[in-house]
Amino acid sequence: MTEVAKQAGVTRASLYKSLAEGGNPRFETIVKIVEALGCKLVVS
Repeated sequence: MTEVAKQAGVTRASLYKSLAEGGNPRFETIVKIVEALGCKLVVS
């Protein structure tokens, strides 16, 4: 999780908070996390 947070440009605490139940992350945060995991998010 530490490396994912670093790659996403967010703190480890905010990453956990965003992904926790009821976290309500911003869309841009989700995109950063997805990219940090080496994935691509496609909306069609």
